[in-house]
Amino acid sequence: VIEDHFDIAYELEDTLRSRSKGGALKLLEAIRPMPGTTSFTRQQEPLGLGHAIWCARDIIGDEPFAILLPDMLMKSEPGCLSQMVEVYNERGGNVISVEEVPDDQTHNYGIVEVDGDVSAKTFSITGMVEKPAPGTAPTNLFINGRYILQPKIFELLENQETGAGGEIQLTDAMLALMGLEPFTGLRFEGETYDCGSKSGFLAANIAYALEDEELASELRPLLSAMLNT
Repeated sequence: VIEDHFDIAYELEDTLRSRSKGGALKLLEAIRPMPGTTSFTRQQEPLGLGHAIWCARDIIGDEPFAILLPDMLMKSEPGCLSQMVEVYNERGGNVISVEEVPDDQTHNYGIVEVDGDVSAKTFSITGMVEKPAPGTAPTNLFINGRYILQPKIFELLENQETGAGGEIQLTDAMLALMGLEPFTGLRFEGETYDCGSKSGFLAANIAYALEDEELASELRPLLSAMLNT
């Protein structure tokens, strides 16, 4: 379905063209990737994030690569990945985006342990724990779904044993990689919407809609009326 979404939809485009819907046709053409610029692979079984990353090994090859978890929408200027690439160009190694979460919610996320000032913009990561038990988290900085990793991670994932939830966890492989290569944490500056929750999904839709002038002019009075009832 995702592959088809970013491909030519002949019937739709032909219909738009025959009905002189030039604006909609241009919008479709603008978001379509150029031929040969995208590749897809299938995980086939839900064996964990680490396994999903490992399935892309032949596409990525022997190069550093970025991971963007699509259920975490990041809103900032410059973008989260742009901020990370800047840090990577300075430090190399592996870069992970993090941000603060209330202490009573740390058990819902992957939490990092750091060396140095946790309030700094960047810092060295010395450990990680996936969904720590309440009250045991080393910090309140959670991994928010953006990574730049070195290809060495594929060798580690190749023989990775199952971890939490009986899945092949990316966190476990990153901990092993941490013994071989440096990890830098970047405190993300922007807004994050966790679309894995209903409220986060709704908040993301509202936030992005309010950025569109046409939609915002219709949406603001509706939201105001709802909030005042």
